Amino acid sequence: MFEGSIKIKDKKIPCTSLGTAPFAGLTYFGHRSRLYQIDLYNKPENIQKILEKSYELGVHAIQVIPEPPVIEALTGAIESGLDFTIIGTVRAGRFQEDVKILSELAADVMLLDEEHSDRLDAWELGDILDLINDMGVISGLITAFPRNTTMKLLDSDILDLFDIYMIPLNKLGYMMDFPGFLENERRELREIIRGTGKIVMAHKILAAGILKPEEAFKFLRGIDYIDMVSIGVASTDEAEETFSLLFEY
Repeated sequence: MFEGSIKIKDKKIPCTSLGTAPFAGLTYFGHRSRLYQIDLYNKPENIQKILEKSYELGVHAIQVIPEPPVIEALTGAIESGLDFTIIGTVRAGRFQEDVKILSELAADVMLLDEEHSDRLDAWELGDILDLINDMGVISGLITAFPRNTTMKLLDSDILDLFDIYMIPLNKLGYMMDFPGFLENERRELREIIRGTGKIVMAHKILAAGILKPEEAFKFLRGIDYIDMVSIGVASTDEAEETFSLLFEY
């Protein structure tokens, strides 16, 4: 699954990207966040090894959270000759800083993070999307609330201002805004996501490490509205296991 690329505007964007949440030590990994901080965030050379292994396995895009060690590792990988397609995350409160970093890296895509997408009114999102679109890059939104934010977007007039919509998706409904995630909820999500007409990228597929790759991918194989995925791994061994299996499905 998710081999190859998808054409968005005049660019070909790989369907699978390496997520960088473990490298940034985000807190939703629980006790492992501290381990990731020690082994990855504080050691960019270890991040670079994972980038290099993932690229070797066929993952030629990276979804970048522009934390310093992530940028250091990515810069090292690029200088070593790896040609990653860069999908950048623009964080609330750091718009100018993140856009500058991502522009210097020649990012092909810039996605407004969930702090933008889930908290701002649609007209405010539209104004920020205009700024990104004026830079000539592909724009998109990330949500942590695939139900509520999608309903907001469907009721707005900004759907034509962005191309990629990144949502959390896993069989458990973990870190999604559904009290349960069984047949009815899954059907509802499918209907509203398809209603956006956007290119959809899924993340949190492994439910922050709760699910094993095989279990996660078996669920994902039955979903017909996902075009792209972003998957984070925390070691070269995890990269080997995860991406080799993904491309076999």
